[in-house]
Amino acid sequence: MLKKIFSFILCVSLILSLMLVTGCGDKSSAEVYFLNFKPESADVYQEIAQKYQEETGVSVKVVTAAANTYEQTLKSEIAKRGAPTIFQVNGPIGYQSWKKYCLNIENSDFAKLLSDDTLAIRDESGNGIYAVPYVVEGYGIIYNDAIMKKYFALSDKKVNIDSAEQITNFATLKAVVEDMTAKKDQLGIKGVFASTSLSSGEDWRWQTHLLNVPLYYEFASSEDFSDPTLAGLNAKEIAFRYSKNYQNLFDLYINNSITEKGLLGSKSTSDSMAEFAQGQVAMVQNGNWAWSQIKDVKGNTVAESDIKFLPLYTGAEGEENQGLCIGTENYFAINKNVSEEQQQKSLDFLYWLFSSDTGKDYVTNKLGFVTPFSSFSEQELPSDPLAREVVRYMNDNTKNTVPWIFTSFPSDVFKTEVGGSLLEYVQGNREWKDVETTVKSMWKSERK
Repeated sequence: MLKKIFSFILCVSLILSLMLVTGCGDKSSAEVYFLNFKPESADVYQEIAQKYQEETGVSVKVVTAAANTYEQTLKSEIAKRGAPTIFQVNGPIGYQSWKKYCLNIENSDFAKLLSDDTLAIRDESGNGIYAVPYVVEGYGIIYNDAIMKKYFALSDKKVNIDSAEQITNFATLKAVVEDMTAKKDQLGIKGVFASTSLSSGEDWRWQTHLLNVPLYYEFASSEDFSDPTLAGLNAKEIAFRYSKNYQNLFDLYINNSITEKGLLGSKSTSDSMAEFAQGQVAMVQNGNWAWSQIKDVKGNTVAESDIKFLPLYTGAEGEENQGLCIGTENYFAINKNVSEEQQQKSLDFLYWLFSSDTGKDYVTNKLGFVTPFSSFSEQELPSDPLAREVVRYMNDNTKNTVPWIFTSFPSDVFKTEVGGSLLEYVQGNREWKDVETTVKSMWKSERK
């Protein structure tokens, strides 16, 4: 009898052990694991996860990758047994890298929230939905209107316009900026533009966001593709016909900066945002996501009502009708290699986040997202001034939005090499023709 009892206990123990190993009966196997791309939103996502568990009983694990390490972190995490169930792909190029992990979610309630499903990422034949954009963002030149009004009130200004809103091309922008530089002591600023951050990992505003504009104009003239982004994806090489336009605005930044050229290689984006927030400069290139950085800077002096956007004017023909660069590289995908239960719980979480009153409140008021979902009314737009500016430009029928062509750039290596070339140019070790050569040669070699 004792042997039978011992054998029974041993069998039960073995079964329980197997259940633990395989995940059977383990509630954590159904956990939602969200690998977050945005470090600036990490704390908010933790709040959201806690609130969701309170409302539904489902736990959500949030892990945030450090800045500029998302691909590396995803590569490590996706190979683990407890892999992310929700992850991000960086547009069409990112999808190509991660498509073997992306679930077709075309028939999900979450995907059906899209106000325009052409924004979604489909496979090469145009079928299915494998990644859904969750935020629309815009970038341009952020300016402090209080400083601009002070300039336009000067009796000896050298321009014939009376407000920043009347700047509609590069020639006017250049005239205003250079005159402001000459009068910076009168205006109480240290420079017109904040630091052009060119330290390693901090140069994305120039090698990606600024480069977007000249390449948009090149690809928009493609005879083979009506979509400039698609033209970029299929371009084996580029002519870089708008190189001079790229140089126009980049030179304007570095020649009218708060920081000497020789020191720009040590400056970060945080440095430039602090310079703007503290009223040391009048302008800085960045996107609407920068509001959280501006408002949280110690010593911030810029009123919300004075924070405005100008497009990235480069001297291209017809730019008077140009708007902000608006688009997204932020797409949610569901890991097709996790259990069906985890897939559905992950989709349920995303649907809750972008459709429930609680979730939408977080999205609008704490994450500050302008979303592409039909579940948001006009009254549920973010209250921050830069997001409102993006919406204003989107709704202005006289302005042509510049799409995010950089989602078709061939690789991160391409961007890094362009950034390095720009730094060498700023430091006087290269000429602009060398930057041109880098852009064209690296595009060709990386696209191969």
